[in-house]
Amino acid sequence: MKKIFNIALLALFSQCLLAQTPPGLSLIKEADLKKDLYDLADAHFRGRSAGTLDELKASMWLVEKYRAIGLKPAGDDGTYLQFFTLWRNHIDEKSILKINNTTLNLWSDVQVAQMANVNFASPIVYLGNGAKIDTNKLDIKNKVVAIEASSLGINLNVSLPTWRYSRSVLTKYGMPIIRKGAAALIIIADEIAEKAWDDASENFKRGSYDIDGGPNVNVTSTVPVIWVHSNMKKEIAAPNANFNASIMVKQFEYPSVNIIGFIPGTDPKLKNEYLLYSGHQDAHGIRNAIHNDSTYYGADDNGSVDVAMLSNARAFVKNPPKRSVLFVIHGAEERGLLGSRYYSAHPTVPIKNIVAVLNGDMIGRNNTDSAAVLGMQVPHRNSQELINMLIAANNEGPKFKLDTTYDKVTHVEGWYFRSDHVPYARLGIPAIMYTSLLHDDYHTPSDNAENINYPKLKKMADWMYRTGYKVANAPKRPATDVNFKLER
Repeated sequence: MKKIFNIALLALFSQCLLAQTPPGLSLIKEADLKKDLYDLADAHFRGRSAGTLDELKASMWLVEKYRAIGLKPAGDDGTYLQFFTLWRNHIDEKSILKINNTTLNLWSDVQVAQMANVNFASPIVYLGNGAKIDTNKLDIKNKVVAIEASSLGINLNVSLPTWRYSRSVLTKYGMPIIRKGAAALIIIADEIAEKAWDDASENFKRGSYDIDGGPNVNVTSTVPVIWVHSNMKKEIAAPNANFNASIMVKQFEYPSVNIIGFIPGTDPKLKNEYLLYSGHQDAHGIRNAIHNDSTYYGADDNGSVDVAMLSNARAFVKNPPKRSVLFVIHGAEERGLLGSRYYSAHPTVPIKNIVAVLNGDMIGRNNTDSAAVLGMQVPHRNSQELINMLIAANNEGPKFKLDTTYDKVTHVEGWYFRSDHVPYARLGIPAIMYTSLLHDDYHTPSDNAENINYPKLKKMADWMYRTGYKVANAPKRPATDVNFKLER
């Protein structure tokens, strides 16, 4: 009896040891992460902008990595690829905009922030500072209205303020005017908008992107929104000022692609269920130069996760778990989560068989001892059982101090809704997002491979593997929380 008891204790100890040290952990190597990231975030791929040859070239590089590691194809037609169409609306460069018969040069003199096919000439109703307008007293239906931008009441302590300021001004001061029936809105830049001009202009140039069935496939707005420089104020405010516009919106279709491979599970029944690792390959391509560099390399966002997924794949290939493991690197995330929206609607495995999604977004920067997960706090948490596995994996391995502030509904960033776990969570699939949080190089050319914290990246990759190993070998799939409902 004593011998049997000792054998049972030894078996229990072995199970505990296995839980603490998954067998493939030694295959996740900092040197591999670094080499892969220097290759993926190299200038050769020109920032991997969605819908371009650069994104497709980087995708082919990732396909060859999948093949070399030993992942099996799980895309369309026996390949690693799932192509989908991006619909892009943008302003035709032949569009003409004039104020008082002075032709404005598109993007340098004037920006089109909200697109519409229009052709008209109209007097300008100048209303002054947007923060001082009482829209309740306005009668501006079918009129062209001009206001001055104001930062009053706008939170500038956010990531990418130069990318987001123009949108914030439109939301706070422009939309109430549009809702009163204005035919067009002209916004005169303030000092902050002038500093943000180049970044905003690059974003407006790109227009809007969507996939079939999405709200931005066609231009639904009938109200154009125009930004002009502050030096135009005198002309716009003058009596009898007028606005002439011939704005043409052009639509093109571009290819993007999801890269999909898998490792078959070993259990006869559980192998039909899938743990899904998620990342995205696109970044922001070539845009306005910062410190004489115009390539937005996207090393942390999101090359760091892509190479961590490769390292996890190496670990699982040599030590396959009971469930199958699916690796999906989504295209066109930066255009509005388009690849994950497409895959979640057109999965290459039965969607009901995906037991959990472990998504990553920016996992290679900031303090080596801290990290964050989005999807831990209600209402974003959709599986307490998945969170329990995540926390256990952290306690057994990297022991990160967890920052949960970004997961709060009240956080100004609203970051939970800005990455590829969201389409899956909306379907009720347990889903979380690993991140090492924001930094000053976010969406700049300085987000390069040289600035990555590689010991931190190794710890994050370990954590993702430890969590996935638990999920992929658990007797039962993690349950979705009862009454899970996102706030928006």
